[in-house]
Amino acid sequence: MSTIKIAVFPGSFDPVTKGHEAIVKRALPLFDKIIIAIGHNSQKDKYFSLEQRKRFLEKTFSHLPNVEIAIFEGLTVDFCKRVSAQFILRGLRSVSDFEFEKNIAQNNRMLKPEIETVFLLTDLEYNAITSTIVRDIHKHGGDIKKLVPDAIASEI
Repeated sequence: MSTIKIAVFPGSFDPVTKGHEAIVKRALPLFDKIIIAIGHNSQKDKYFSLEQRKRFLEKTFSHLPNVEIAIFEGLTVDFCKRVSAQFILRGLRSVSDFEFEKNIAQNNRMLKPEIETVFLLTDLEYNAITSTIVRDIHKHGGDIKKLVPDAIASEI
């Protein structure tokens, strides 16, 4: 009997971007299920509320039955164990992303060696898009429609 391959794609998704959307769509053939996990840290102020971010993700991925949206607190590897995920999915835009993510992946592996981190390189067209940039443009009244998924572009 084969094991169902479940990946957790953790992040703040404040807000979800076209880059996030592309990573999930490209990862779909690799996994049976992807759980997009919004990390909740009560010590950090967020631009969009947790409820808004969850709704944005649900609208973006509602047409994909093997994508779920969840909210979690604590360590990603502990959340992975709770949902029986064997993989953590991460997108990489740059060398600095790699250095940062490599350190997290190595520590996650030390904590839970049975959970593997899988990196996908961001599509070149989305390489310069970050949630921080999207928030800044939005905060100053700029048009972010080309930076966020079409499903939520008119809502933000």
